[in-house]
Amino acid sequence: MLNKAIIRRINEVCKEKGINICDACLKGGMSPSAIYDLIKGRTKCSKVITVKRFCEGAGITLSEFFDRDYFNEIED
Repeated sequence: MLNKAIIRRINEVCKEKGINICDACLKGGMSPSAIYDLIKGRTKCSKVITVKRFCEGAGITLSEFFDRDYFNEIED
């Protein structure tokens, strides 16, 4: 499922960069609640803008975020 892959990648990025989700979200200009809602399953479909803002706060591009084989292996 796409949301699980996005959550996995968010956690990887935070670990790689030594940051937490809250800091990345705030630096990207959004409330951390958007990511936390995704993680807790309250949001069923993540928005690209949410991922983009997280990436901006984490200092990576969308291309870098999605550059993982497991995104290509997702089935509907």
